[in-house]
Amino acid sequence: MLNVELGTPYTAVSSLLETEPWGFESEDKFLNAAVRYQLRLRKGYNPEAEGLMILEICKDIEKRLGRTGKPQYDEKGERIYSDRPIDIDILLFGDNKIDCEELTVPHKLMYERDFVMIPLREIMY
Repeated sequence: MLNVELGTPYTAVSSLLETEPWGFESEDKFLNAAVRYQLRLRKGYNPEAEGLMILEICKDIEKRLGRTGKPQYDEKGERIYSDRPIDIDILLFGDNKIDCEELTVPHKLMYERDFVMIPLREIMY
């Protein structure tokens, strides 16, 4: 689906990594993977605008694959994690840094999560 929506095939995909849930308890295991794309960006592009457009594509795919609801937070503002059919995160966007309400790139928790870093290391140049 991402290939179609982004208009280009991926350039690398990691192997699948099965892990325990992170941040909550569940009987379900998670399947994790990383995918790399080389996007054709317009000359003079705005990384934040492009990143938000890609985020919108990812969120739409999540909905089509059965994800419902919005993230929930506790009284301290900490994210409450739960089972979900799919979760697509934008980890990196070239060398760009994006920090806005909807999107932070590089992903702020990726370095704390082996289930992210192991597949990501597989596909890095």
